[in-house]
Amino acid sequence: MPEEIPKPKKRARRAPGAEKDIAPVLEGWDYEAGAINVRKVVGLDGREKLQMRLDLGLLQMEVSGRPDGRRPHGRESYLEYYEEQLEAYERDNGATVGFSLSAEQCEELRDEAVMYYHRYLSLFILGDFQAVIRDTARNLRVMDLCGEFGADDQDRLVLEQYRPYVLMMNTRATASLEFKEEQFQRALGTVTDGLDRIREFFVRFGQQEAFDKSNEVKILKRFARDIRRKLPVDPLERLQSKLNKAVKREDYEEAAKLRDEIMVRKNQRERSGA
Repeated sequence: MPEEIPKPKKRARRAPGAEKDIAPVLEGWDYEAGAINVRKVVGLDGREKLQMRLDLGLLQMEVSGRPDGRRPHGRESYLEYYEEQLEAYERDNGATVGFSLSAEQCEELRDEAVMYYHRYLSLFILGDFQAVIRDTARNLRVMDLCGEFGADDQDRLVLEQYRPYVLMMNTRATASLEFKEEQFQRALGTVTDGLDRIREFFVRFGQQEAFDKSNEVKILKRFARDIRRKLPVDPLERLQSKLNKAVKREDYEEAAKLRDEIMVRKNQRERSGA
């Protein structure tokens, strides 16, 4: 009796469009309210992609270039395109006076800046600080371009409210790289420079009193404290701290000894030229 050939199993029918369902991609990656969940994956084109988990799905971005992968006017982004337009105008006219960006062009730049914001936030979470520096510096250029050449007052000013935040993120990323390399003094200088730039922003808009209340300033000051803990303590500073505490508790005998020791060390430092 000839061997019976098994009948092929029937494949379950897939509903029209089922191959586009992103549920399998999200399986095992739950959304966490209040948390920024990001990851890197390899795309179908073999290149790395960034994914940010959202409550109703995910946001996928290119790691470099424009986050959505488009190349408007054959350039990396609208920013590069309009910067080239500005350079060409200046070459032709000898100055930038008269160059302007329309409301529509400024809107294109703003919409694009939001994409880069999502990406540098994701990159910061993943610790890719060099790329964060790149994208934050790029968004600061957008603010400068619109701030100087937007044809409308609203277009010139609307992005400025975000400048302290972008400056803070740029500073944190730069200082984080230096901190990682144990260049603590340099990292502290970077944070100090960042705070100065934010202070200049508030002064420019006549809001000096808002500086200390700024969340961006608080974040950088907290980072500065963390960096200082890594710096070697100067022996003279340590002795001065002990002296202050002795005076405060009215231990004048101990205070006198500490003053003498401070004087001796200062003299030794002066003679050594340190």
